[in-house]
Formats: sequence, C-alpha cells, structure tokens
Amino acid sequence: MKRRNLLSLAAALAATAALPSLAQSSLAKPSLPQVDVYKNPECGCCGAWVDHLKASGFVVKVHETADTAPVRKRHGIPDALGSCHTAVVGGYGVEGHVPAADIKRLLLEKPSAAGLSVPGMPVGSPGMEVGSRKDAYQVLLVDKAGRTRVFSSYAKS
Repeated sequence: MKRRNLLSLAAALAATAALPSLAQSSLAKPSLPQVDVYKNPECGCCGAWVDHLKASGFVVKVHETADTAPVRKRHGIPDALGSCHTAVVGGYGVEGHVPAADIKRLLLEKPSAAGLSVPGMPVGSPGMEVGSRKDAYQVLLVDKAGRTRVFSSYAKS
C-alpha cells in the first residue's frame, strides 16, 4: 500500500474511533438553552446566581439594567413575586434565586405557565449563600394569570 493511502486509512480509523465518545458527549446530552439575565450592575448576589447557572451547564447572557420590572411584567411574573433579578429561558420568566435544578425541571416538564419565582432573597438560596445558614423557601410556579403553586420546597438548615 502506498504511504498516502496508509495515512488516509489511519485518519479514517482515528475518526471512527472517536465517534462513540462524540456521540456520548454531544448527542446523548441535549444542550441547555441560553438564559438571559436582567440585573442591576451593582448587585453582587445576582452575579453569584449567574455563576450558579453557569456551573450547572447553562450559557448565560447578562443584561445590565436598573429596572427589571418591565422584563418581569413582559413575562407574566407579578411584581409581588419580584426579587433582585429576572431571567428568561425557553420562553419562561424566572424571578429571583431559583435553583438551576428547578429551571432544568421546568424546561423538561414544559408546563403551561409564565415561569418560576423565588420571591425576596432567602438566605441559602443560590447566590445568597451566607456561611452555613439556610432559610426555608419555596420555588413557585406562576401560571399565566399570575396565580402560584409550590413547584419545590427547600428546608431550613
């Protein structure tokens, strides 16, 4: 066999050998949609929540704004459920320090809803870690009429 044919054969074999690992890494695991986060540029806890999302596999685009209320309203999250930042992912509004696992569950289940909210800024929620203290809090599913039900609960520790 000529040298050029041997090199072509070796390259083809190497490419074929890489297929199983390629299939496992990129084809077996669907990528997560981008999360657009609207936050005040001065807020440190919002940046920590963004870091939490990135560490959980999300691609995040941050939009600095002094007022997140218009984004919250546009995505059906009532002001009474507000927090310090608003995100949009997969057509849903996500308000406050919602854990990435709950966002992934939302995207998997695809309920007919406006989105999720963790009202206020509970200590121990993602981005609000202060020492070992964790307050109890709930993640609320917000329907398109602004009504809520508990999506998940986190205990005090």
